[in-house]
Amino acid sequence: MTGTTHDAGFKRELEQKVRAGERLSREDGIALYESDDLAWLGGLAHEVRTRKNGDVVHFNVNRHLNMTNVCTASCAYCSFQRKPGEKDAYTMRIEEAVRLAKAMENENLTELHIVNGLHPTLPWRYYPRSLKALKEALPQVSLKAFTATEIHHFEKISSMPASEILDELIDAGLESLTGGGAEIFDWEIRQHIVDHETHWEDWSRIHRLAHEKGLKTPCTMLYGHIEEPRHRVDHVLRLRELQDETGGFQVFIPLRYQHDFVDMKDGKIRNRLQARTTMATGAEALKTFAVSRLLFDNVPHVKVFWVMHGVQTAQLALNHGADDMDGSVVEYKITHDADDYGTPNKLTRDDLLDLIRDAGFRPVERNTRYEVIREFEGPDPARRETPQP
Repeated sequence: MTGTTHDAGFKRELEQKVRAGERLSREDGIALYESDDLAWLGGLAHEVRTRKNGDVVHFNVNRHLNMTNVCTASCAYCSFQRKPGEKDAYTMRIEEAVRLAKAMENENLTELHIVNGLHPTLPWRYYPRSLKALKEALPQVSLKAFTATEIHHFEKISSMPASEILDELIDAGLESLTGGGAEIFDWEIRQHIVDHETHWEDWSRIHRLAHEKGLKTPCTMLYGHIEEPRHRVDHVLRLRELQDETGGFQVFIPLRYQHDFVDMKDGKIRNRLQARTTMATGAEALKTFAVSRLLFDNVPHVKVFWVMHGVQTAQLALNHGADDMDGSVVEYKITHDADDYGTPNKLTRDDLLDLIRDAGFRPVERNTRYEVIREFEGPDPARRETPQP
């Protein structure tokens, strides 16, 4: 089935399916991407988002900690990685990571998000020891750490199976994996963008194991580079099928691919995709949120990571299916190593509350497991009568 902007029958059929809670097909997903009627698409996604989450926008106060940028992989989109011996390659001692984390403690932090490079020589023991030390230093803070790609790497360096690795990390304080390493699963695209050995089979195996052990995890998709809409649909449907099986994904996070231009530190261009592509426009981003929300019927939340989308697009995404705005990130190095994108790299809690209310929603602070920490007043009804910027 294909639809166009002007095909009223197609729209009616889709609306009926969505309102009846019927699952959309691969063909439906591809046809939705072909529609140029963003207002209609956004409205339909907003209906679903409202049915699941009401007028709430969730957020959490988190910080990112990257303990090493040394990485054996050279993924085409990544400006974060450094090779051993490069001038600004670094690896933190555990005490240093704890000191940095402790410095963030006074900001009512509830989550530490830890992602690293695939370091060729760091011993496996470094990782559970790091978590243990961080948990002892910050007992109230949830540790959301490591991509499935990192867990796969730990299997290689430790000669232990992922199940045992996860058990050790959970004992050390791990509360959730991160959703990274997913990028785009379809091999047609993946072979050109990913330079490590963790593909769909291992990524899904590791998240399945994590879910079996009671962890809830996020899942992600890197979009807006050399992939086509059908690859995005395929990606979401693989995750949807895994969610049918495990129920362990809490949130889906579309991540907009970033151009990094030239790395200001050493003048190198590490992001090899940018010569072949342009970044997704704001409209393309909103369409991706809307179609993802409509297809991914069994995941409760869709998050807009404002660092990658800019604040205004992030606000608009809240009306196109998203119900979560990532927390106050001080420094996020993996994409934002050296871009001139103009996005602030820190939002305070008050900034975030204002942005959410400005978009017409009620802010709710959550923890890593999406348990409510604190509910806030919604938008001022008087103020909503005036035109918003």
